[in-house]
Amino acid sequence: MAAPQTRKLPKDFLWGFATASFQVEGSAAIGGRGKSIWDDFAKLPGKTLDGRDGDVATDSYRLWKEDLELLAKYGVKSYRFSISWSRVIPLGGRDDPINPQGIKFYSDFIDGLLAHGITPFVTLYHWDLPQALHDRYGGWLNKDEIVKDFTRYSRVCFEAFGDRVQHWLTINEPWCVAILGYGRGVFAPGRSSDRERSPEGDSTTEPWIVGHSLIVSHASAVKLYRDEFKARQGGQIGITLNGDWQMPYDDNPENVEAAQHALDFAIGWYADPVYLGHYPPYMREVLQDRLPTFTPEELAIVKDSSDFYGMNTYTTNLARAGGDDEFQGNVDYTFTRPDGTQLGTQAHCAWLQDYPQGFRHLLNYLWKKYKTPIFVTENGFAVKSENSMPLDQALIDTDRVNYFRGTTAALLAAVNEDGVDIRAYFPWSFLDNFEWADGYSTRFGVTYVDYETQKRYPKASAKFLIEVRQLILRLYLSTEIDPRGIS
Repeated sequence: MAAPQTRKLPKDFLWGFATASFQVEGSAAIGGRGKSIWDDFAKLPGKTLDGRDGDVATDSYRLWKEDLELLAKYGVKSYRFSISWSRVIPLGGRDDPINPQGIKFYSDFIDGLLAHGITPFVTLYHWDLPQALHDRYGGWLNKDEIVKDFTRYSRVCFEAFGDRVQHWLTINEPWCVAILGYGRGVFAPGRSSDRERSPEGDSTTEPWIVGHSLIVSHASAVKLYRDEFKARQGGQIGITLNGDWQMPYDDNPENVEAAQHALDFAIGWYADPVYLGHYPPYMREVLQDRLPTFTPEELAIVKDSSDFYGMNTYTTNLARAGGDDEFQGNVDYTFTRPDGTQLGTQAHCAWLQDYPQGFRHLLNYLWKKYKTPIFVTENGFAVKSENSMPLDQALIDTDRVNYFRGTTAALLAAVNEDGVDIRAYFPWSFLDNFEWADGYSTRFGVTYVDYETQKRYPKASAKFLIEVRQLILRLYLSTEIDPRGIS
């Protein structure tokens, strides 16, 4: 299990793991929590691959102290987690009551992290919109209302936790919220033009409306933080965007152009407004007036509304011209090279293969285009058929180890050889968990969870990542670090 050749990272580099509230907490009707859009959606027949929901997940609402102890054993420097909006404000709205039990839970959890020397890295929104807001006015489809409610929710969190939280993410992966929730209809609230999938929705317009609402809501929360909290709390705030490297299928100019078009729709849709102040011209060319326009007031708060670039990435696609999927920029994705070989090792998910060179290319692309420090807030691999393996076999997750061997080496090379400013690395995920439409059939964790007993078992990938971090740390110390024992 040899680690990649180690070179230096910044001394304040945050090395940790990530999760999200709905995927791990469970206790859906406990502690005053209101419903999110995922609670009932996951219970609908056919919405999750295994027919299971998030009512229990990894039971982390109840087992949070145990999880903190495991994080401490892993020796992580930071932990990225999300707050459940409906646990803090059960009905979600700006005039709705705050739930003191929810505030206490997250306050105690943050205190517990700090007591273990672990920096909290907090996501305000990771896909679990309060159901009441969706029912009340359409949720993200109603920009004027949702901006006000998200901003008030953000204020509640800044006031309750900002004295101890120095790292904030407003919204996780807005592309997934808009496209999977309002375009393809496979994520909550499940709206789509496909009437076999959903009785309501318009995939030609709603994703772009939702995306605009997400951007303006993010920017409004950032403005609030900067205006009223940053001076006394001293933190950083930004957004985290998903997006994989798009590599031309070959050197045909049409395919080179197609790869850029794919990047525009996958990344530029959100990154260009936030960092450059406009939507990508290619998106406007394709969508025309279906793509909303920023008002002058919106643009004034949207541009430069992130202190860093939050980067979630998992794979690389080979991009070629001729696709008809508007959500992909009318670009065809494949993992099969012109010679018939596969790009990399296939994961359990059809959309994921291991190709670490693409990770390095993407880091360089984002750094050169947006000139903003990068926090890698998600990166991971689901081993094929891991869920059906015997425990002892699942714990030796060689394909995941190889994936992280490649991405950590690529990250180090991007910093040391390419000069990319990278400040954090959060592999996904700390625990196996509820993987949205996949239910529990897909495992991304570096820690195996027995869902019948909720017992946690470190996998080989956890031990590998611990080893890499320790080797990097030794570069700053004159004495050897004693490895933490992992039982």
